[in-house]
Amino acid sequence: MIVSSPRPAFAQLQRVYDLVRLHINFFQPVQKLVTKTRQGARTHRIYDRAQTPDQRLCAAGVLAPAKREELDRLYQTLNPLRLRRDLDAALERLWPLAPSDPRRAQGNTEVATPSLKSSPGGS
Repeated sequence: MIVSSPRPAFAQLQRVYDLVRLHINFFQPVQKLVTKTRQGARTHRIYDRAQTPDQRLCAAGVLAPAKREELDRLYQTLNPLRLRRDLDAALERLWPLAPSDPRRAQGNTEVATPSLKSSPGGS
């Protein structure tokens, strides 16, 4: 069996990670849990307002002014729609680079389908 070099796949995966990092850090707001109190059987949770990791970092005041300006310049260059399209394209280029599973014959989906023994309600 001839196996192609994994280097192109690693390089493409790194490209995907770079795009995902930008997308998550600048465009995916997250609600953080502030307090959680229990009253009998009920749990009352209070969340902070949703912010992106970049917004939280800038609001914390721990960045040097030069680093904050660098992040602001990076944010100004980003377009969320283009970033998403680039991410989808990078993923499409990654899938053909993945090695095939030698235990799985072409077109055979038996590995991906759960057996009756492993399914809920199975015997």
